[in-house]
Amino acid sequence: MKIEAAGHAAVGVTAALLAALLLLGLSLQLGWRKDQARWPHHALFFAVCVGTLAAVVLTLLVGGRWWALLPALALLLGMTRTRPGRAGHWQLALACAAAYVVGAWGAW
Repeated sequence: MKIEAAGHAAVGVTAALLAALLLLGLSLQLGWRKDQARWPHHALFFAVCVGTLAAVVLTLLVGGRWWALLPALALLLGMTRTRPGRAGHWQLALACAAAYVVGAWGAW
């Protein structure tokens, strides 16, 4: 597998993980799910952070616009500073998703 194809795969898989993370977070925020979904939410968050970092590195190796994903990575790392269940947490989550979409489009 070429590095460029691996970079595209990393961006796509991470986008799917991010969508799952947002949907699970929404179900937690709306009270549809309780504590049983907390650890998968955190595991998905970790996977999205690792996937975004992998996409940055792979895009860098092929000479692409790797910097386009850095705002999404910075916002993701800033998520740990917010309190779950509060408005700031879900607002930052939506900002992360928007930054990832724009960054993935720019890095592709």
